[in-house]
Amino acid sequence: MKARHLVMMSLGSAIGAGLFVGSGAGIAAAGPAVLVSYVIAGLVVILVMRSLGEMVAHHPASGAFSVYAERALGPAAGFMVGWLWWIQLCLVIAAEATASAQLLVELWPALPQWFLALVFMVVFTAINLMGVGKFGEFEFWFSMLKVGAVVAFLIIGVVFLLGGTPADPPGLANLTEHGGFMPMGIAGIAAGLLVVAFAFGGIEIVAVAAAETADPARNVSRVIRTIVWRILLFYMGSVALMVIALPWDSESLGTSPFVAVLDRAGLPGLGAILGLIIVIALLSSLNANLYGASRMVFSLSSRGLAPRALTKVNARQVPVAAVLTSTAFGFVAVLLNYLWAEAILGILLNIVGSTLIVTWLATLISHLILRRRAERNGEHLPMRGWGFPFTNWFALLVVAVIVGLGLTVPDVRFQILATALLVVALLIVGHLVARLERLRAGETRQATR
Repeated sequence: MKARHLVMMSLGSAIGAGLFVGSGAGIAAAGPAVLVSYVIAGLVVILVMRSLGEMVAHHPASGAFSVYAERALGPAAGFMVGWLWWIQLCLVIAAEATASAQLLVELWPALPQWFLALVFMVVFTAINLMGVGKFGEFEFWFSMLKVGAVVAFLIIGVVFLLGGTPADPPGLANLTEHGGFMPMGIAGIAAGLLVVAFAFGGIEIVAVAAAETADPARNVSRVIRTIVWRILLFYMGSVALMVIALPWDSESLGTSPFVAVLDRAGLPGLGAILGLIIVIALLSSLNANLYGASRMVFSLSSRGLAPRALTKVNARQVPVAAVLTSTAFGFVAVLLNYLWAEAILGILLNIVGSTLIVTWLATLISHLILRRRAERNGEHLPMRGWGFPFTNWFALLVVAVIVGLGLTVPDVRFQILATALLVVALLIVGHLVARLERLRAGETRQATR
């Protein structure tokens, strides 16, 4: 892939269900104070991506943070981080397919939601089997379309607030009425943080894709420096427009927040067009995340931390078994869409946020260890994050506060504790798998003597 593919893939994976659909869930959890949740999560993302970018520039690998966790903390940690991120992306893939089908049914209720989800899964599985070059070009134009849509939304939203559309501008009343700026208090901000964490999920795929990009050290440094502020602008700007334009408890924000803002601005025709673009945007995110999931499980397999069959590639160097394995839960979600069409998206969005926090923690800790090791060994670092190690410790402190606040909210507490149990289980399994791999390697060496 080329540098432009890498930039657009990062945008493509991050601008998906988390922004177009999940932003409504975040607003419902925290009210206008969800903006505070975005500021906190955005600050952590900036620091995490700086740490991750430094490690990628020094040692590009398709397993990315899983490889770095293994190098810093051992095979069990690498196993846990890699499999947890893979599970997370499999859930995201299902969420993207579900959200796309749900929105398309609202725009064009001619086909059932489960059938559309099935079509999307089949089509994008086929695209991911074409080869990384064609995939990268396809994703570039897909992402270009939705970035353009978000920019257009921001411009139209500002014009609306300034009184330039058919509807009267709302002023700032929606920020202070309906219970005030923090209608749910600190607990609402805490509940919104995991939803917001899910929204930012996907930007880290740049680290996975770097291994299949020309001149990764140079291109990753360039992408990391520019991608984060673009994501923050898109997210913060869009959500700010939503909570200013409509009351935070408006039902329309919970289903199609972007379309709801354009309808409120007196531009229902544009809302319908944007709704179709949002469907395409969600499918772009599905496409990018399927790529990321397949490369992560392929990397795990190549390191002996997943079944060896997943390392097989075809003539185009595509890990076919890894791609098909990564689509499995997406096809299960087709059945879930058939059984619980209304509820399944909310369930998927809530599960993912807490798993992403584990990835952040592992990245920050791995960077602390590997940076110090590289400096001790006199290794050249193509990219150096600023403020080391203080920015790492600050980010770790913020994440600890996020987790602590989350434990005070019953629904969030359940997610965090469930993720903690999964982490412990994966660490135990990872330790056993790594031990078996060492024994197997030892037997192989003895057999060749």
